[in-house]
Amino acid sequence: MSSSVTSTKPLREAPTDLAAIQAQLENVILPHFTSDDAFTIGTSLRQRIRTLFPSTAAVINITSTNSDNLLFHCTTNPGVQPDNDLWVSRKRATVKRWGISSWYMHHKMGGSEQAFQEKYMLGERAGEYAIHGGGVPIRVKDVESVVGVIVVSGLKQHEDHQVVIEALEEFLDNQ
Repeated sequence: MSSSVTSTKPLREAPTDLAAIQAQLENVILPHFTSDDAFTIGTSLRQRIRTLFPSTAAVINITSTNSDNLLFHCTTNPGVQPDNDLWVSRKRATVKRWGISSWYMHHKMGGSEQAFQEKYMLGERAGEYAIHGGGVPIRVKDVESVVGVIVVSGLKQHEDHQVVIEALEEFLDNQ
């Protein structure tokens, strides 16, 4: 497990173009992913959110996809609501089912929950998924499927997405 110094740089603007979002995801493919890596990424992510948004309560959740094992879960500040965990579950479900970030799906559907529900014929199950930023797949080099999911809930959706991307970039920089 490598140590890292949490970046104090301002959060970059999250892209809204599908090709740019996809490029982001391709640039954060990890060389490996273990429970120690989840802890390193999670604690770094928590510190970065606390630095950038010192009074905001958010949830950070990291799970493996093959077993849904919980690898990391914490809050950044007091004030998290039970709804945050519902959002985490819904964003994670989107990433697991489609293998892309929930931010990508948001822009693919033009932000329309109704279009999303209709396109994928979700019916009454639509509420199990969320097309709001913050759910990001964890991919490992030379592994075909998504191995894990990182979800942040509690910031603005573009911030939820971008802070995860930047945490993964920082993790890669420290390898």
